[in-house]
Amino acid sequence: MAKKAAPKKPRKTTRDVPRNVLDAALGLAALQGWRDTTLADVAEAARLPLGEVLAVYPSKAAIVSAFARTIDAKVLAADDPDLAGQPPRDRLFDVMMRRFDALGPHKQATRAIVGATLCDPAAAVCGAFVLRRSMALMLEAAHIGSTGVRGMLRVKVLAAIHLAVLRVWFGDDSDDMARTMAALDKRLRQAENLVMLCRLPGRRGAAPEADAESA
Repeated sequence: MAKKAAPKKPRKTTRDVPRNVLDAALGLAALQGWRDTTLADVAEAARLPLGEVLAVYPSKAAIVSAFARTIDAKVLAADDPDLAGQPPRDRLFDVMMRRFDALGPHKQATRAIVGATLCDPAAAVCGAFVLRRSMALMLEAAHIGSTGVRGMLRVKVLAAIHLAVLRVWFGDDSDDMARTMAALDKRLRQAENLVMLCRLPGRRGAAPEADAESA
């Protein structure tokens, strides 16, 4: 009589719970929208107990924040030292395009998250905080200050630019993102021109790049 084969032991795997949950959440956001996705849905998609998911991400807002931090990290990791000698607007353009590149694989999920956030006042407040934090990091990556009164103004302006260009990016299916680049360049130039128009009279002799740094 043939001996029965011993049952196979489950393969041991190293679980990256935060990453697995984030991937599951982004997949669901792209598939069914973010507003209708619950944490229970995310737990099921990640094949994890809900309690384990809640221990890492106690809310959907926490997942969105983690997603933003992941994108921030990718942008900062791709820093180009050769940009240091470029004008501020060019440096910021490069950084923001790196951000759109990082968001590229998650375009549908990003669209769903942004749309749901704008329709939910509580989520919008949390989303605004996350956006300001990310934009401050983008300014720092471009070697432009983000602290103090001027820094706060720069963050607010860049956040507005980012949201405006996002709308173009959502509809830009080209490989080279030409429409997105054109929209970003236009918005950055408009912001720079506004700064030039609003210069204090005592600073008329300031160098153009210095004015741009003060934006």
